Amino acid sequence: MKVVLFCGGLGMRLREYSENTPKPMVPIGDRPIVWNLMKYYAHFGHKNFVLCLGHNAHVIKNYFINYDECLTNDFVLRDGAPELLKTDIHDWQITFADTGMNANIGMRLRAVEKYLDDLNPEEMFLANYADGLSDVPLDKVIEFFENSEKTACFVCVKPQQSFHYIRMGQEGMVDSIQDTTHEGLTVNGGFFVFKKKIFDYIREGEELVHEPFSRLIQEKQLVAFQYDGFWKCMDTFKDKQNFDEMVSSGNCPWKVWD
Repeated sequence: MKVVLFCGGLGMRLREYSENTPKPMVPIGDRPIVWNLMKYYAHFGHKNFVLCLGHNAHVIKNYFINYDECLTNDFVLRDGAPELLKTDIHDWQITFADTGMNANIGMRLRAVEKYLDDLNPEEMFLANYADGLSDVPLDKVIEFFENSEKTACFVCVKPQQSFHYIRMGQEGMVDSIQDTTHEGLTVNGGFFVFKKKIFDYIREGEELVHEPFSRLIQEKQLVAFQYDGFWKCMDTFKDKQNFDEMVSSGNCPWKVWD
């Protein structure tokens, strides 16, 4: 199944890490976050990727064009040539697509529709924001979506940040304050499954989860797979630090391939 990854955003809240590094290329340990996400999909057998590029696209292209399997894999040096004992991406197919510097997610998806032309309207593809990791069982998500017979699905998760949910009465009187973790609130986790006919719902200039998803909801064509396990996105420099601490401690639940 093809996997569309949205890699073109500016990542403004990670500028303190680097202005020249696209968010998907910010490293977690010795690999960028997008590599970890692609490795996750490859573990479930989905190795045909379409990268929607924008801001500093050359950084992402150069990384994969100059990818050296020897840097992080065991190998034997024989007669001056390395013989790899294991590999990472030798069987991946990656399409690098320019989708514009300032395009929103809906427009980036529309821009790569031509790379999904081999699919009929009822066939599925996967998509992701490329800045979040999870150990959600992808095979179960796909099975859930297939059984729903709907057009679109996303994984909903508990928010990783804690906020207080306020209920107010008249004249600003506070009726209650509850932690969001106790309210049962969930958010869009960014792991999508779509049928090709999703493009019938997206108009020029529209953000994916706004107008198109509203149309899907009206037609009862959108479902969500609730997952209460590990999920974490890298939105700020603090998030990167948290990921680095997890790698240092060996606590990496998203590495379902290990």
